Amino acid sequence: MELNFEKTILSCLDTAVQEIQNSEQTQEIKLPDGMPDIGHILSAWGQVILRSKEWRNDSIAFSGGIMVWVLYAPEDGGPERCIDAWIPFQMKWDLPAGTPEGDIRIQCLPRFVDARSVSARKIMVRAGVAVMATALASRSVEIYAPEEIPQGVELLRSVYPVRLPMEVGEKSFLQDEDLTLPDSAPQPEQLIYYQLNPRITDKKVLSNKVVFRGNTNLHVLYRSEEGQLHSWDYEVPFSQYADLNGEHGSDALADILLSPTSLELEMDDESHLRLKCGIVAQYLITDKQMLELIEDAYSPGREVDIQTETLEIPAVLENRRENIYGEQSISGEANVAADVNFLPDFPRQHRTENGVEMELPGTFQVLYYGEDGGLHSGAAHWEGRQSLNADMNCQITAVPIPVQAQASAGNGSILAKTELPLEITTAAHQGISMVTGVEVGEARQLDPGRPSLILRRAGDKRLWDIAKDSGSTMDAIRKANNLQEEPSPNQMLLIPVS
Repeated sequence: MELNFEKTILSCLDTAVQEIQNSEQTQEIKLPDGMPDIGHILSAWGQVILRSKEWRNDSIAFSGGIMVWVLYAPEDGGPERCIDAWIPFQMKWDLPAGTPEGDIRIQCLPRFVDARSVSARKIMVRAGVAVMATALASRSVEIYAPEEIPQGVELLRSVYPVRLPMEVGEKSFLQDEDLTLPDSAPQPEQLIYYQLNPRITDKKVLSNKVVFRGNTNLHVLYRSEEGQLHSWDYEVPFSQYADLNGEHGSDALADILLSPTSLELEMDDESHLRLKCGIVAQYLITDKQMLELIEDAYSPGREVDIQTETLEIPAVLENRRENIYGEQSISGEANVAADVNFLPDFPRQHRTENGVEMELPGTFQVLYYGEDGGLHSGAAHWEGRQSLNADMNCQITAVPIPVQAQASAGNGSILAKTELPLEITTAAHQGISMVTGVEVGEARQLDPGRPSLILRRAGDKRLWDIAKDSGSTMDAIRKANNLQEEPSPNQMLLIPVS
């Protein structure tokens, strides 16, 4: 007799590709007429902009660029001048053969911007970006369960609570804000450069909606009316929501990546600032699912043949944020720091016996006034470390969230500091054995001399294994020994047998 199994389909998402690419581009910038000749380059900065992403037949692609600013000291000894440019970037990641069309999540980081003068009127700029691309495609998980259970057949049912990726999407929004410096701050006369770092402070899934809020952190370097360079940080709050395709339970969580898609900062004749920017919030919704599976089957009085398969599920094990403190001393006889910037890179991961060791690279950039009264720049590489406990089959994704750094000058050096948030996700393809078919044979001939009651020590076996090995049932053993849970290893059990 063959048991009929009903097959149900659970739809979720699986990661087809998750990979980081680094790219460098160079571009020559010519000074426009009216700008003085270059004496020497002081510093350079960049802001990555996400323009588009595309799912092709055999690959995914990203296009965008980096806004760059180069500050130089003129040859004639006049005030520092700044020139800006746009450097485009394009990247591609190959997909495994047969991957169905899905969705893409992109996270971009500026790694460096270097500049050097090639003549009195030309600057060569080299910029590097790091882009993490994740391609998510639909996945169908097949779960089998018997339609009817004949008398005398025992089934081992197990329930697994697993968190699965269920939905991915994005919400684009614009911010248009007038910004005002306090009266105590030096008033701006000219903008030098600006950077945007949006950050989530709160997020929640409410059935068929994801709601989130946070701050768009804008860092501005400007020349004041007195001719000195000063930096200022603004926090522009936002609150947004997006409609989801399906409804999710109270355990659903949202993982959201924020990327600037446009950026413009204007200053009018009265030194008032106006920010116009676009941001895309790329969300991934995970939800807890209770998987009820048949793991084993037997009959005390009949021969039973079972068919099994390994159920592979793309489970998300943990999401958390950790703040990594970093500081670095940069040589320089500085009186005051005018500006400080920190460029984090994606962590490098190394497997250890106990988990994963992460190296967290980054670069501090400082702009300062020296004891000679002149403007100088400095940079220093920093590398932090973080250890994580993880099984060998776990995949860890760590995304740094850029934040503004601080700097203090004194004793022949500048001390730069930052507290870098790190979004950490641990995932694994869990394999669970599942019964997909059962065939029950003829009744076995029992030994007439076999006792109807056995006394044995539990040992390290589960109650299910004890019952199966003894030709009994779990219910019969529980009743005979007044058990409410698994027996202890040293417990003696009375085992009724058929």
